[in-house]
Amino acid sequence: MSGRTPVRTVPKPWGHETIWASNDLYVGKILHVKAGQSLSVQYHNVKDETVYLLNGEMKYWVQLEGSDELQDQRLTTGEAFRITPGTIHYIEAVTDCDVLEASTPHLDDVVRLKDRYGREGTSAP
Repeated sequence: MSGRTPVRTVPKPWGHETIWASNDLYVGKILHVKAGQSLSVQYHNVKDETVYLLNGEMKYWVQLEGSDELQDQRLTTGEAFRITPGTIHYIEAVTDCDVLEASTPHLDDVVRLKDRYGREGTSAP
């Protein structure tokens, strides 16, 4: 049904995320990551996502196909990067940054391999 949709902000140890779209087909978020903070080193089994750097400076660590190492795919404002299922990745904020994320609706599909906030292996916020 067309109309206004609820917007919610979810506190995270690295900043917060604003979920501005969520339905059975897709999810839209803005990730606000504080300078010096980083998200979990993670991958998704099903979730497919694309990020777009709205502002700030970030390192985007991604294990590209055929590589054993995470490589910095540093994004500048206005650049986007797609992460397909199974791709190990994480965001590290150099400055405060806002990252737009569009994804499939699998919000709980997070396998955390490493997390500075003690959330390894969980799908908890």
